Amino acid sequence: MSLPEIVSREEWRAARAALLAKEKTATRARDALNAERRGLPMVEVTKEYVFEGGDGKAALLDLFEGRRQLVVHHFMFAPEWASGCRSCSAFLDQIGHLAHLRARGTSFAAVSRAPYQKILPFKARMGWTLPWYSSYVSDFNTDFEVSVEHEGELFERPGLSCFLRDHDRVFHTYSTYERGLDCLGSTSSLLDLTALGRQEAWEEPAGRASVLGVPAGSERVRYHDEYDD
Repeated sequence: MSLPEIVSREEWRAARAALLAKEKTATRARDALNAERRGLPMVEVTKEYVFEGGDGKAALLDLFEGRRQLVVHHFMFAPEWASGCRSCSAFLDQIGHLAHLRARGTSFAAVSRAPYQKILPFKARMGWTLPWYSSYVSDFNTDFEVSVEHEGELFERPGLSCFLRDHDRVFHTYSTYERGLDCLGSTSSLLDLTALGRQEAWEEPAGRASVLGVPAGSERVRYHDEYDD
């Protein structure tokens, strides 16, 4: 096994300082990329999709649970599979407490093409309590390009899509697939994909930090059992 070079503490500090300068450059570049993502145009979702969840049938608007934004994890689980995708399961395992997303007016849900009767026992086995819906009876997966047809057969691929709600109108703002999910999982990384972002005062474009009529994002952080949902 090839291991890092062994050096003195002073040499390590010098090497760390050089790397830190590059890390700060990457952070600034990521902030600029996030701002450009928030500047993307959006498209209205007018097609009626039917999902099935714990409370029965649901429309896309219902997945928002009354909040302004929705992040959907396209969980790979085909109807003929006995269990959900292992990599998608690892992704859901790292999702933090949803209270921190919800405090920023953002809901999170997993959606799979498998029938809900298959999803429910697997969800129980994994010990997850987050919302999970079946899109088995709709074109949602194919329309958002996570169930892709090739030579007459549907293949699954992982993805994540973001939506924004304006009263009863729903808009698709962003999607990413496959390796686009590599660095996601934390509350801030998921919010960075949304149209409203982290809702911090320093974010561009300006004016979205107080869109929910409450203080900027970091000022709303609480212990997860202290939020008033």
